[in-house]
Amino acid sequence: MIQSMTGYGKAEATLASGTLTLEIRTLNGKSADINIKSSLLPKDKELEVRKLLADKLVRGTIDLYIGFEPAAGNGAHSINADAFNEYRSSIESALGQSMNASDLAAAILRLPDVVDAKKADVIGPDEWPLVAQALDAALAQLMDYRATEGKALYADVTSRVNGILALYDQVEALEGERIETVRERLNKALEDLAAKPNPERFEQEMIFYLEKYDINEEKVRLRQHCKYFMETIDGEPYPGKKLGFIIQEMGREINTTGSKANHAGIQQLVVRMKDELEKVREQSMNIL
Repeated sequence: MIQSMTGYGKAEATLASGTLTLEIRTLNGKSADINIKSSLLPKDKELEVRKLLADKLVRGTIDLYIGFEPAAGNGAHSINADAFNEYRSSIESALGQSMNASDLAAAILRLPDVVDAKKADVIGPDEWPLVAQALDAALAQLMDYRATEGKALYADVTSRVNGILALYDQVEALEGERIETVRERLNKALEDLAAKPNPERFEQEMIFYLEKYDINEEKVRLRQHCKYFMETIDGEPYPGKKLGFIIQEMGREINTTGSKANHAGIQQLVVRMKDELEKVREQSMNIL
């Protein structure tokens, strides 16, 4: 089953110095764009974490947030007083009044950079397995989220592709009417000109004229592209990029059908197919 590139996962690791909170958020992207938004991660572990995220999540914009809540009695020495006071001044200035000191302090301690840079050392070598375990738990939660979103994406895009095929069946049903309309239009033009063409020559020219508006090739190719779309989404673990290329080909056949339609009813069906295909395109951009 396909996965969405949108996801969220969160987990905590309880260390000697406090509680570490790891959050991972992902959005759609052409490649694995990994952003580690914290100074807490030990430098010697950054490459390891980036590789893990790239291997597990494959593709998308990936943001890793790491927060830290000091344990009771361990936080005072790690407070960044300058950052704390700057936040306090800004908040009180914005509000135009003083807040309750304890409420204000609790709120400020959760803001970025309030805990002093020394907090980067809170993850000791012996505690890294706990952090790695929390990272795995956050990733597992995120991948479950992606899988759930993927089911909804699958149901939506496959139903729309089948809808496009059903609309093309309606185009096919109008083919006879379209050809007869063209014949009547040409006959009417000849009558207005008081022309009397050779019937055999007229029929030859009619066949030649109708061949220019024939959409049998477009019908065959569109159905092949739709079949390939379904095979790809069902058979490949990460079909998103390939689906984008298939959608381009589907669009070409629908556009060519519209340019050859020469029939109001078929033109309306083409517009509906384009609308459905655009929705498929939008959704497919979030398929891993």
